[in-house]
Amino acid sequence: MSSTFTTAPPARPTWRVVDIVVASVIAVASGVIFWGWNTAHHLLDFAFLAFPPSSALLAGMWLFPAVLGALIIRKPGAALFCEMVAAVVSSLLGSEYGWTVWVSGLVQGLGAELVLALFLYRRWSLPVALLAGLFTGIFGGVNDAFVFAWFPDYTQFMKLAYVACMAVSGVVIAGWGSWALTRALARTGALSALASRRAAHERISG
Repeated sequence: MSSTFTTAPPARPTWRVVDIVVASVIAVASGVIFWGWNTAHHLLDFAFLAFPPSSALLAGMWLFPAVLGALIIRKPGAALFCEMVAAVVSSLLGSEYGWTVWVSGLVQGLGAELVLALFLYRRWSLPVALLAGLFTGIFGGVNDAFVFAWFPDYTQFMKLAYVACMAVSGVVIAGWGSWALTRALARTGALSALASRRAAHERISG
């Protein structure tokens, strides 16, 4: 069989120059996407008027760098680095959320980093990517709804629904989306210098 397992020796913690460069490119590009999405997502506000907490279904667009960066770089700290730098870039470009996005980036990045650490940075399968997306969403949702408490008019149920919707978005957009994009990039040869270069041939689970 040509497919390889997604279980590998523990990732070496030392970052190479190419890892730093690629992670920085991912993070900065994601920060620009954040900045654009900060405005663009308001065009869809009408779709969530019946139940405002469901707007968190779009939040995955602010979560994906954590999972994407980790799947591509495959080094401890990659999820946190990419999410955090993306948040800082969007803030510097003029985020409507100001400096608070720095904290959001930290919290969301830690959500994904925790999952990958539990697997000792050895598993990069679809289930692990989905789980990383899930925790990124949960961490981000709890931070928004309960720590920063952005929604004072929400009932407790609505806040929990917000967290649930953000978790779903994390699974679909940040988890599955990042996994699919990593495999697509690997097929082009763009990841040839990275540990994820064989991602297109790895088993979906395992």
